[in-house]
Amino acid sequence: MTEHYLTEERRMIQEVARDFTAREVIPVANELDPIQGDIPDDLRRKMGDMGYFGIRMSEEHGGLGLGVFEYCLIAEELARGWMSVASIIARAASLMGVEGWPEEKRLALTRKAAQGEYLAAVALSEPNAGSDLAGVSCKAVLDGDEWVITGNKYWCTFADGADYIQLLARVETPSDPNARHTGLKTFIIDKPRGELPKGCQGAPIPKIGYFGWKTWELAFDGCRIPKENVITGGGGGGEGFKNAVNFLNVARAHTAARSIGLARGALEDAMQYAQERVQFGVPIADFQETRFKLARMASEVEAARQLMYHVATLMDTGVAADKEAAMVKWYASEMAERVTSDALQILGGAGYTKLHAVERHWRDARLTKIFEGTSEIQLRIISDRMLGRPSSRNLA
Repeated sequence: MTEHYLTEERRMIQEVARDFTAREVIPVANELDPIQGDIPDDLRRKMGDMGYFGIRMSEEHGGLGLGVFEYCLIAEELARGWMSVASIIARAASLMGVEGWPEEKRLALTRKAAQGEYLAAVALSEPNAGSDLAGVSCKAVLDGDEWVITGNKYWCTFADGADYIQLLARVETPSDPNARHTGLKTFIIDKPRGELPKGCQGAPIPKIGYFGWKTWELAFDGCRIPKENVITGGGGGGEGFKNAVNFLNVARAHTAARSIGLARGALEDAMQYAQERVQFGVPIADFQETRFKLARMASEVEAARQLMYHVATLMDTGVAADKEAAMVKWYASEMAERVTSDALQILGGAGYTKLHAVERHWRDARLTKIFEGTSEIQLRIISDRMLGRPSSRNLA
């Protein structure tokens, strides 16, 4: 099946990304992750030169014109080095859907985004609205030619380093409690890189991993943005919620790719260590338990990768694949935690130090079960598509 999916062109893309990761990403990750340093601007520029921010954007708009498959293929390679680097490519998006902007502005900013020069931070979650995006309470009120944003957001990664914040906010309260997703819009809040927007204060959240950039809690208090800074699908019919959900389908495939990259990194490091580490007069790779553990790890990585290839192919042929996206996100993230933990066990005490990258893979893998929808949310999506919603559920 791998031969079926990996054309000669895709193999070339994979090999180039693998070489780039080995040369440019892994040395930076090994240096900066232990001290919680940020992804360097120089590395971002190199990624822009490679076209990695514009993988799925059309060539007309400055991108590579490739699909979800290639996006995931490259993301796996980058995540093998540093998950945050594989994540930052998702912060570039086409701005052609912002209908309130002149076409020249949309095109210019989209081309900048494809080069990594106009990147977003995404503000969806709130202190009381994580997996339940229909419960968003951050408000946007139209005042003349401006929207006024008031409310709190949580888990907004890259809020300082981004060029704009893409924010989900409520413009009206739904009359039907069973349709809480209505009345939401997605806004663009322009800001200087390295700062928060005017009318917004925040603080970094202390994390145990996912270093390379900061994750913020934000408080908007009268933050004003132009009336036209709304992503297509305004209205009061819940299009903002639909935009967020559609974004999450591809994001979940992307998370699967990142999970696979982390697991593969841990597997490769554990294999190398097991062949070098000598105990009782022989390499520990000679011990059957170690050999079988590595075999199980490799099998799980490959199973997740083949499912990801299938899901990405569905998406590239126009299938929404929300159930399949949930499946691959759930399976790959759960797999990544197991495999990285097994790798750490193979390294023993050495694995529990910052002298080896496996602890980084382990910490970051744990996050993949939480962001872009928890494992429990994925199982809910899958079971709902299989069985229909339970009659007792009275939620939108």
